[in-house]
Amino acid sequence: MQRLLSLTAALALLAGAAQAQTVTPGEQFMTQWDLDGNGEVSLAEAREQRGNIFDMFDTDSNGSYSEEEIKGMDEHKLAQLEAGMGPGHQMPDGMTPPAGRGPGKGPGNGQGMGPGRQQGAVGQGLTRPAEDGLRMFDANRDGTITRDEFIAGTDVWFAMRDRNRDGVLTTADFGRGN
Repeated sequence: MQRLLSLTAALALLAGAAQAQTVTPGEQFMTQWDLDGNGEVSLAEAREQRGNIFDMFDTDSNGSYSEEEIKGMDEHKLAQLEAGMGPGHQMPDGMTPPAGRGPGKGPGNGQGMGPGRQQGAVGQGLTRPAEDGLRMFDANRDGTITRDEFIAGTDVWFAMRDRNRDGVLTTADFGRGN
């Protein structure tokens, strides 16, 4: 009887592991970014979607981000993480994000990713402050990110994600070992 229970428990664990593995890395990205539904995200689609993202946070529609709009991005990311959405939420049950890529567990008292982050700060890694991530798009270094600068930065952003260098983004560009 003990042997049967052990075998049943092992089979249940295997079934659970197999079910958990059905998550396809990049699947949610493709749902949001593959605008024509052909299973690939082209550079043109990426530019269009990044323009849509810019517009979503440019609340005063003036074509550039203010400090308040940038803070709004961090608030949005934090709300997504608290709701179980955002980076890493597609992980199978029981799988945890790599170090530095999940809710902070260090002795700090904020929302950061490690020890000693400031109260209410969004940490490094996948949830670094929007301002830090946006600096790279400030082509003329005037401290302002315009819509044109943000969209122009798509080429570098796209190339970083196109792991197999085939000119399109697919689920093959996501996951470990790619």
